[in-house]
Amino acid sequence: MNNTLSAKERMGIARVVMPQLPADVRSRNFEEVNRGLSENQAFTEAQRCLQCKNRPCVAGCPVGVSIPEFIKALAAEDLPRSAQILRNDNALPAVCGRVCPQETQCEALCIRGVKGEAVAIGYLERYVADWAQQHPEQQLKETAATATGKTVVVVGSGPAGLTAAGELARLGHAVTIFEALHDTGGVLRYGIPEFRLPKDIIDREVALLSELGVGIECNVIIGRTLTIAELRSQFDAVFIANGAGLPAMLNIPGENLKGVYAANEFLTRVNLMEAGRTDNSATPVIRRSEVAVIGGGNTAIDCVRTARRLGAERAMLVYRRGETEMPARREEVTHAREEGVEFIMLTAPTEVLGTEDGWVSGLRCRKMELGEPDDSGRRSPRAIAGSDFDLSAGVIIDAVGTSANPLLTASAPDLSLSTRGNILINTGGETSIPGVFAGGDIVRGGATVILAMGDGKRTAAAIDAYLKRA
Repeated sequence: MNNTLSAKERMGIARVVMPQLPADVRSRNFEEVNRGLSENQAFTEAQRCLQCKNRPCVAGCPVGVSIPEFIKALAAEDLPRSAQILRNDNALPAVCGRVCPQETQCEALCIRGVKGEAVAIGYLERYVADWAQQHPEQQLKETAATATGKTVVVVGSGPAGLTAAGELARLGHAVTIFEALHDTGGVLRYGIPEFRLPKDIIDREVALLSELGVGIECNVIIGRTLTIAELRSQFDAVFIANGAGLPAMLNIPGENLKGVYAANEFLTRVNLMEAGRTDNSATPVIRRSEVAVIGGGNTAIDCVRTARRLGAERAMLVYRRGETEMPARREEVTHAREEGVEFIMLTAPTEVLGTEDGWVSGLRCRKMELGEPDDSGRRSPRAIAGSDFDLSAGVIIDAVGTSANPLLTASAPDLSLSTRGNILINTGGETSIPGVFAGGDIVRGGATVILAMGDGKRTAAAIDAYLKRA
């Protein structure tokens, strides 16, 4: 490929279109929807980058990926160099290339987007990361850091924990991850369906961290198996990144009926435990022909698309605002609609309806209209009097959000918490306990993978500075 094109010639190249599985095929299986770019597509898309001197895209990336540099190497067909640049900045590039909302971050600041479509940075990141995973023999080897003799324990193997572990290991510290579940990845594995993020991608990313010397122990529940105080006595520093997995309740009548799931439980059963997907799964999941999912974020979209794949003929998304106000990614919304998901907008649930023997039979709803913007900047929904109606459904999934699980924090009374139960930190990520740091959803509340990774990267730098002072 020619890497000396003029700006005008680059501007004349149309943005690549991601190949996808046909909707009628993918809506009944868990294969990855986006199939990845071909070599020619990736090289051509890389030519679209204008190599701006002020690099605005980098400012939009929470982990500070050297975007123009890795794309320039890709355009020159130097894939080992491109992969090295990407890996130096991002511990989980194959994950980010699939699930990060680039359209509201790096791509949102791309100069190409002013007069057309932004460079497909996310697609290119995925391509380079996948190439690197498939061609380990061509990787440029990292220089092993000199061991510092310092030890760090990371609580949780989700995006924040994995990122911090990788950064700290590269700095020469001995890192151990304790994971509560029986497998690694945290929300990446239990919360994101395989049609968006295949498990083998997570496995490969984790394997690279193991090669750096990161130790991982599963089935260790901090707050039960060990306490924060015990960890602090055994390690030079602690990073808490256990996420926010406590479901936010609907607080409406009937939500304790059989057939009502919290989103985390539903997704964990299907994604982690293979419920409903394999004949030999020991974990059950209730399957019905009519399923209603309440919420408008990425988790709600994941739930309703999963319900469709488990056989729901009518998979409904019930959201109290309009589609424009939905926080879910546009691409995921489009995919859901193509797969036959029914969007019931400007609708709020008021009661879960049930049968005499305690099973869900439907959802009573009320139509809404939008008023003035609230603190989030979105217009507030308000009820329309006399607009109640009923939806028939055999399964209801609550996907309106999560909060901090108190299991860990309840065992550490010296940890300062917010009124919502999230861990409070200073500007360096340190908690009220010296040497104990925190980041990701346990600090932020429910947020995106890339924001958690940004926390992990920044806090790793703060931990490194702390260890050098200690």
